[in-house]
Amino acid sequence: MCHGVQNPIRGLFLRSYLAQVSRDKLPNLGSEYEGGEDTAMDAVEFVLQNFTEMNKLWVRMQHQGPVRIREKLEKEKNELRDLVGKNLHVLSQIEGVNLEIYRDTVLPRVLEQIVNCKDELAQYYLMDCIIQVFTDEYHLQTLETLLGACPQLQPTVDIKTVLSRLMERLSNYAASSPDVLLEFLQVEAFAKLSSAIGKVIEAQVDMPIVEAVTLYVSLLTFTLHVHPERLDYVDQVLGACVKLLFGKPKLKDGRATKQIVALLSAPLEKYNDIVTALSLSNYPRVMDCLDDVTNKVMAMVIIQSIMKSNTCISTADEIEVLFELLKGLIKGLDGTAADELDKEDFNEEQNSVARLIHVLYNDDSEEMLKIICTVRKHIMAGGPTQLPFTVPPLIFSALRLVRKLQAQDGNVVGEEEPATPKKIFQLLNETIEALSSVPSPELGLRLYLQCAQAANDCDLEPIAYEFFTQAFILYEEEVVDSKAQVTAMHLIIGALQRMNVLGVENRDTLTHKATGYSAKLLKRPDQCRAVYACSNLFWVDEKDCIKDGERVLLCLKRALRIANAAQQMANAVTGTSGLVTLFVEILNKYLYFFEKGNPQVTSAAIQGLVELIINEMQSDSTTPDPASEAFFASTIRYIQFQKQKVGVVGEKFGPIKV
Repeated sequence: MCHGVQNPIRGLFLRSYLAQVSRDKLPNLGSEYEGGEDTAMDAVEFVLQNFTEMNKLWVRMQHQGPVRIREKLEKEKNELRDLVGKNLHVLSQIEGVNLEIYRDTVLPRVLEQIVNCKDELAQYYLMDCIIQVFTDEYHLQTLETLLGACPQLQPTVDIKTVLSRLMERLSNYAASSPDVLLEFLQVEAFAKLSSAIGKVIEAQVDMPIVEAVTLYVSLLTFTLHVHPERLDYVDQVLGACVKLLFGKPKLKDGRATKQIVALLSAPLEKYNDIVTALSLSNYPRVMDCLDDVTNKVMAMVIIQSIMKSNTCISTADEIEVLFELLKGLIKGLDGTAADELDKEDFNEEQNSVARLIHVLYNDDSEEMLKIICTVRKHIMAGGPTQLPFTVPPLIFSALRLVRKLQAQDGNVVGEEEPATPKKIFQLLNETIEALSSVPSPELGLRLYLQCAQAANDCDLEPIAYEFFTQAFILYEEEVVDSKAQVTAMHLIIGALQRMNVLGVENRDTLTHKATGYSAKLLKRPDQCRAVYACSNLFWVDEKDCIKDGERVLLCLKRALRIANAAQQMANAVTGTSGLVTLFVEILNKYLYFFEKGNPQVTSAAIQGLVELIINEMQSDSTTPDPASEAFFASTIRYIQFQKQKVGVVGEKFGPIKV
């Protein structure tokens, strides 16, 4: 009947029935029908013959009937595929089928039938069946034969899925026992898989890029599982991917770029160490094949990997390679790209770069200076949008090195370019100057003041003075917003107060500038607060013990005059005297210097100021202000508390009547 029936569907079911009823009657080893020496081969031959005929009938199915029902026949054919595949399952269950019979008879015959049928569905399904039903050991030992059939398949066959499943099974097999790894090396599994993938891509000229890249992702995953110590294999896979993409436009296909990101992420996840990835020569070349958006995504993956694993990147050479990989985040943007920028995403990217700069460190001062110079070279290529994020961490990293060196003299014997604070400060000055092109004057001013304080700690007066000079120049020429001027002025006053390395002449010059600019602020209240803050510049209890009581009093009196002027202006404009908060703030300053022992600040002056505030608050033209009243009441309570103390303090505050 099997020989007589020609209808594909009837013949297929008839042969399926034959396979089913004969399954337990095959002359298999250990069965009741076992014969002589060739028992297993007889069984194999019978099943192979049945498989061959069933496959022919199965392939013929879609060619029966008119074209209009071709789609229906194709669907029926797909539903009946398991009838053919069961033959391969039976073959895998025959006890007598050892590696030799599988290698010499079963696999060649099955592959011959698969290749010759030239049917897309049959080839894909049967190749997948072979991989699923036969053992991993057999696959490993017959890898060359199995892979040799892949380039001969139809171009439309989904070969990437077939090979990916094969590599996944082999990876799991390798993980099952350490003893198995030796077999992989003996059969040169990586070389054979790599060669087969290359031949498949070469044979299928119309294969989409995404499928080719997916094959290399699977090969890399296999390599990292089976041969994690072989970095040359990993680099070879990346190199093959570069060869595939070379000369083609940068990838913009979303699926393809996603696969490239997976390819580049795999070594990071496996080794959990960016330094290992940096040693792969083809890693940056693959990144160059990505479009700008995906390049940024991959750069963020790299930074996150470093942060997550707390990797220490401690040499300038490694950092050179790393920042080449991150150039997508660092380089400046053209006009179009800047307009299309998502501000939130951009800020997150740049903050990630800043965090990375903070963790770059080496205990050796010379190497650390090289690292700083390398980072500086790369970040200075950034545009005005990037520099405000990337320059500050570099400055603070360099200042950390300066403070480490401040106990040393900076002269290292045998070194041509020793790391010295002077050299680092020169570098910092040039770096901060670059912010003038951004422009970001407020940030530049803050950084100059930070550098001035570090120079002060190193007893480098000329450098500290120069940084203050640059800060004042920025204030004069660039800081134009009134609120920014107020903030900047208080920063300058605060930094200048802590300077103890300055000589008398230099200090006088800078304090004169600070008091002058304080009195020129736009709003009277801002002027008043800045001027009385300047009084701290003339009374410092620290190292040099600067105590110029007269100039302190001058600042306080000037602040009072400005407060009076503010009151008069408020009266002229609104008809009310305005708030008395400024007077209370000045009173607190008087009390501070009175306690510090400034002979120019007397109890009579404090008494007069208290009475002035009381009169102002009781005036009909004064606007009631609960906050000011509470502030003044708290100040009065403090004076009373001091008066009640026994000893010098109580005697000192005694004359003040409140």
